[in-house]
Amino acid sequence: MASSPHRPAPAPRTLSGADAEDLALYREKFRGRLPESLDELHGPTQGVVELPLHMAWSGLTTYDLSKPRQRMGLYRTVLHEGLRKDLPCYLNRDLLLDLWPVLRSLVGRTVRTVWEDAFPQLASRTRAAA
Repeated sequence: MASSPHRPAPAPRTLSGADAEDLALYREKFRGRLPESLDELHGPTQGVVELPLHMAWSGLTTYDLSKPRQRMGLYRTVLHEGLRKDLPCYLNRDLLLDLWPVLRSLVGRTVRTVWEDAFPQLASRTRAAA
C-alpha cells in the first residue's frame, strides 16, 4: 500500500525467531540442490520433456520446449521441485541464462535469491536486460 498524507507507509515486517529459522531452513533446502556450476546444466533445448512425478505432481507433466510458455513453466517447475540430481538433466545452462530475466519474476523470492547469490551471472543478465 502506498503512503499518503493521510495514510503512512506500512512499517517493514520483522520476522520472529521461529519465522526467521523457518526461512533459513527453506533457503538451505534450495541451496543444497544447487549445482556446483551452471556448466553442469546440460538438459534439452528442444523437443518434448516429460517430468517425473516427484517434480510434476500437479498440472502439466509434459512440456514442449518450442512453446515459450511451456518452456518457462518447465524451468519454473524444475527450479522449485527438482532435486540436485534433476537439475543437470532438465535444465540447460544457455537456456536458463536466456530465460532468467523473465523467469526470475515467476519463481519465488527464495529460489530467485538463492540462485542469484550462487550464480552472479544470472543477476547480471537481469541488469543487462533492464
